[in-house]
Amino acid sequence: MSGGHRSGAGGGLPQPGRCVLLGVLNVTPDSFSDGGRYLSYEDAVAHGVRMHHEGADLIDIGGESTRPGAHRVPGSTEAERVLPVIRGLTAQGVPCSVDTTRSEVAEAALEAGATVVNDVSGGLADPGMAKVVAAAGVPWILMHWRGHSDRMDELARYTDVVTEVRDELLARVDGAVAAGVDPANLVIDPGLGFAKRAEHNWLLLHRLDVLLELGFPVLVGASRKGFLGSLLAAADGTPGGPNRPADGREVATASVSALAAAAGAWGVRVHDVASSRDAIAVGAAWRYGVADSPWRYGAGPA
Repeated sequence: MSGGHRSGAGGGLPQPGRCVLLGVLNVTPDSFSDGGRYLSYEDAVAHGVRMHHEGADLIDIGGESTRPGAHRVPGSTEAERVLPVIRGLTAQGVPCSVDTTRSEVAEAALEAGATVVNDVSGGLADPGMAKVVAAAGVPWILMHWRGHSDRMDELARYTDVVTEVRDELLARVDGAVAAGVDPANLVIDPGLGFAKRAEHNWLLLHRLDVLLELGFPVLVGASRKGFLGSLLAAADGTPGGPNRPADGREVATASVSALAAAAGAWGVRVHDVASSRDAIAVGAAWRYGVADSPWRYGAGPA
């Protein structure tokens, strides 16, 4: 499969006729930008419904923080956090993905109603994940990853970050296909901020075309991340000073969403859905030179 190409998005993936919106729902006490805000079942479900009404195509529910330096929680704790929320949202017709690296959590989440697995480890953290995804026949988002949060910063060493990330993602694709996963169900994600410094993130965004040329749907997850905060700190006139706080990074996040949509990304993963919804509309109009673009991922004007 390495070096091969496929076109179009997979059969089980959302295809709304524009860049897909994944709304982030962290049911954790320690996520970097919203930890603790949606720990209660009622708050989490209400927020998921609200994001769906604002335009999110999937609510991406995670029960374990993957911020730099975060420590792991037991799988049972992760499942206890995410499963009730998935059931509550799907009962209201809200499509959900599960953000997990554990096969047992993914399997339980799929049984609870989730329809997509978002695996920040790309299948490396749990060798059993590919079997679960293949058996369920659901889409699998494979993110570029080199190690768990408590050590990923020390793994941010590259000679050519764009080529290395591309090749390592292709290796994960090969592993998934060898395990029986339908290639049409795979999405790739460059893993901004995961074992990457700011300069790595910007190079990957600048050369997003290298990943798009592989023919797989590409997901971009830049929302509120630290490399945006450091950029904005410099723009504020304080280079090397304290980063712009997470709640001051929404305009930058929406800007990345617009640029990703204009480049042809399949989707973006964001905390603030409404601002990125508007940004995606601008990006699509820019890409195709027309408002209200009806074309789906991988297609263009007839």
